[in-house]
Amino acid sequence: MSDTTMREYLAEHPKMAGALFTLLMLLSQAGTAAAANNSSYIGP
Repeated sequence: MSDTTMREYLAEHPKMAGALFTLLMLLSQAGTAAAANNSSYIGP
């Protein structure tokens, strides 16, 4: 999708903007959690 069609779509469907924002926030949190769980501590 081009920038203008995405902007027009979100202007016509304002609830979808909130849903996309929420989805992006959840994905960023899931990536952070996966990275934190994959770390290991090798110590004495």
